[in-house]
Amino acid sequence: MSSEVFKTLASEATGPFKGVRIIDMTGVVFGAYATQILADLGADVIKIESPGGPRGEGGDVMRWTPAQNPKAPDLGPIFVTINRNKKSALLDISTPEHKEVMVELLKSADVLASTVRYEGMTRLGLDYEGVKAINPEIVYVHGSGYGAAGPRAGEPAYDDLIQAASGCADLLSRVDGNPEPRYLPTLVGDKVSGLFMSQAIMAALFHKQKTGEGQFVEVPMFESVTSFILAEHMFGHVYDPPTGQWAYSRLANPARRPFRTKDGFLGLMPYSVGHWRRFFKLADLAELIEDERFQTQTGIAQNIRELYGILEKSTIHKTTEEWIAALASKGVPAVPVNRLDDLPTDKQLAAVDFFQKYDHPVAGAYYSIRSPMLFSKTPANIRLHPPRLGEHTEEIMAEVKARKGA
Repeated sequence: MSSEVFKTLASEATGPFKGVRIIDMTGVVFGAYATQILADLGADVIKIESPGGPRGEGGDVMRWTPAQNPKAPDLGPIFVTINRNKKSALLDISTPEHKEVMVELLKSADVLASTVRYEGMTRLGLDYEGVKAINPEIVYVHGSGYGAAGPRAGEPAYDDLIQAASGCADLLSRVDGNPEPRYLPTLVGDKVSGLFMSQAIMAALFHKQKTGEGQFVEVPMFESVTSFILAEHMFGHVYDPPTGQWAYSRLANPARRPFRTKDGFLGLMPYSVGHWRRFFKLADLAELIEDERFQTQTGIAQNIRELYGILEKSTIHKTTEEWIAALASKGVPAVPVNRLDDLPTDKQLAAVDFFQKYDHPVAGAYYSIRSPMLFSKTPANIRLHPPRLGEHTEEIMAEVKARKGA
């Protein structure tokens, strides 16, 4: 990895959300990803976890995913990646004692973020109206599967289901002609929804800063991911009547892929007319420079499948390093293709200290991915290791007791 020296945890928050308290009733990936973004940016995030679970372990289910560390089996690898900078309190909110603790925490909070089904929150007395009665200025952000106004409201939602429903599982079929729908091998539904949730929290906090008003915010996965997919793939169906197909034609193209070189693969992206003309020269295809099909951006878009075929036949004649040097000299965008195994030694990632090594007091050495956002005045930082299950329960109980006694 890029960092072989242990990093030291920061002593205090320096990000733009320093002083904002978020009560986090999220789990798995969707909500946890959202709240970690804000935690990195300085928010004080208290993760509320339940003592019971479907298999009896308790807490966020991502604690117990495979590839566990035997020193700390409650710190599964995905949990570690998306739950740093948070405190964990183990509370059974169905009991009067712990419900009272939750009420006191809500009084001190700016935000309640939840991905618990809303009917479950209502049973706990933690629906928006119930929480608003405790803290009238609270920003209440509910991450759901489907919008409350639709017929699927309240249905369970997981990444696979959202990929299926949103059109995401149709994308690969439009590239290779195989009619079988397929899932992308990444939690795109959870992570995209998490980004929407983090934006929603920020926007609602901005409104609160201007007006003093809290509000209820819903972030449904299905609608979030569908809007994400259709940003480019609505394509010709933007118009009525349609002017073209569903799916952006440049992307729904079987020839769009990394191109083979003499010794590996190359990510190559001539985009403008100028890029293509310079590539044609480098590839000894000067006769194509004046080809009438490739004189305009529209012409390039209309003939992109053929152009990608030209790339495929050309790149095999030089090594990846030779192509990178030649293309860089002419300003044609290109990069070597990284396998996952290559990322720890990528020069760019090493230069920006992307992988950071920490020493957890129980789990031992682990790598954390630093926040990719850079703030000149209020930088994100890492202050807390991913928490053990209930690690901060006593600390939070003591805070609540002190608050009540004040």
